[in-house]
Amino acid sequence: MTRDSIRDKLDAYVDESLPLQDRTAVEEHAQSCSTCAGEILARAQMKRATRLAAENFAQSTAFRMRPEFRRQIEKKMLKSRVPLWKTPFTWLAAGAIAMVLILAPLLLHRESGRKQEIAELLDVHIATLASTNPVDVVSSDRHTVKPWFQGKLPFTFNLPELQDSPYKLLGGKLVYLEQKPAAQLIFELHKHQLSVFITQESAEFNATGSALVSGNVRGFSTEIWTQAGLRYVVIGDAGAADVHTLGDLLRAAAK
Repeated sequence: MTRDSIRDKLDAYVDESLPLQDRTAVEEHAQSCSTCAGEILARAQMKRATRLAAENFAQSTAFRMRPEFRRQIEKKMLKSRVPLWKTPFTWLAAGAIAMVLILAPLLLHRESGRKQEIAELLDVHIATLASTNPVDVVSSDRHTVKPWFQGKLPFTFNLPELQDSPYKLLGGKLVYLEQKPAAQLIFELHKHQLSVFITQESAEFNATGSALVSGNVRGFSTEIWTQAGLRYVVIGDAGAADVHTLGDLLRAAAK
């Protein structure tokens, strides 16, 4: 495909509506064309900003509707023939409703934060692979890559031994997430490249809590978890099982 034909497909690519063959062609072109890679990143950020604005509007609408919903529940409870204090089930139902009203905003905020976090890191991953200099320190030796980050990060981390695994460490670079320094490590697996982002855990950058969360965004497998005060995010176009295996190696090294 020509550059013009590729650029005509960028909107459909960001909307995830391209056929597999065209999507692959766009991704292969973006790896060698920084201009198109930049356009993909800009359009993806615009789409994410629009989606977040819609989600915030929906959440604010939900908050406005809660008092009316609560009044409806109260009216139904008052119409009951049996006094409330004589119906344990009613108390349980009321408690469940109250719990939902308390937890719903938190769950909505956490889910929205998780989507935003993954979208931002996926943009960084794509931009890194499209760059002519994807890493700052080029080495497959973990004893070279890890010390390179000393003094650049307010934390330290361990890297796994990959000698007996199909994964290969290509290097790493310093990035900033939520205006805080973080490590981005690039691994290779059968011509697939995976990014591992490591940052210090904080209340602002905690979209999923400490639980292990796996997913798939725009054809990229993802896995997120928190361990020993650090937050790990793995992103790659490899299969979910391959991403999870790399996660297992990182989790074992962090113990």
